[in-house]
Amino acid sequence: MAEIVTGEAVVLDLPYARFPTRMLAHLIDMFVQFAAMGVVGILALGGLATGALNGASLAAVLVTGFVAAIVGYPIACETLSRGRTPGKAALGLRVVAEDGGPVRFRQALVRALAGSVECWLMFGVPALVTAMISARGNRLGDIFAGTFVIRERAPRAASGPYPAGGYAGRAGGPSAMDPALSGWAATLDLSALPEPVATAAGSYLSRYWQLNPAARDQLGGQLAASVSAHVTPPPPPGLHPAAYLHAVLAEHGNRELARLQAGRGPAWQAGYGPACQAAVAQAPVTQPAPPPPSDDGGFAVPR
Repeated sequence: MAEIVTGEAVVLDLPYARFPTRMLAHLIDMFVQFAAMGVVGILALGGLATGALNGASLAAVLVTGFVAAIVGYPIACETLSRGRTPGKAALGLRVVAEDGGPVRFRQALVRALAGSVECWLMFGVPALVTAMISARGNRLGDIFAGTFVIRERAPRAASGPYPAGGYAGRAGGPSAMDPALSGWAATLDLSALPEPVATAAGSYLSRYWQLNPAARDQLGGQLAASVSAHVTPPPPPGLHPAAYLHAVLAEHGNRELARLQAGRGPAWQAGYGPACQAAVAQAPVTQPAPPPPSDDGGFAVPR
């Protein structure tokens, strides 16, 4: 796992790709590149045979085609698909920046230029040596560009009520919550909840299991305190911060959906409302082990 600090000072644990997996992905990409170079070569020789190209034109076409396949191919794929080439996509890999963000064109350009030397001209020897030394398995191109490769299909180390995508946002229909909190949630006054605070809380829940445990608990406590400053009544004693945020946002989303249904016709309600309610019924929510109740009430931040 690679520990990454995002631009919001949040620590993420991302599984970096091992060198054997990266090499297999590179071999898949090389097969595509060789196929592209073969097509260019056949077309160029056909043009030479028909007289459409002379010797100088043939050389220019071949050089341009080879450069496009070796350098242009990874640049285009990684820039347009946010860090994925066909080989990486096949094995569930992605190139990301040092802060965990998407790779940029400049970084893809540096990686491609360095790769043409270390992986093609020098047969991958420098890439192998640097990958064995680097803690993240980086090759020279990654070091120069400030990137590394992660595994998107890595098994999750933990599971629970707040996986990525577990919170259905306001536009996604109603959200399931712990039935024990439904009575309290129905009494909440959410009129003063600022949109940026709600958005930050929703983003936190969607990335709950990707966060470093220590940072996850600290950030959850801060967000719960920020939300509770604008929402009344206060949470039940000993409530986990993430459970509190989930209940508040779920109730907010359910109320907005109810308002939308009230303003639409019966046909819309019949086609959309029951489907959402069925989805909620099939998505039970379990709660983490409750922490000891706090002495002064409110949610308890894990320690």
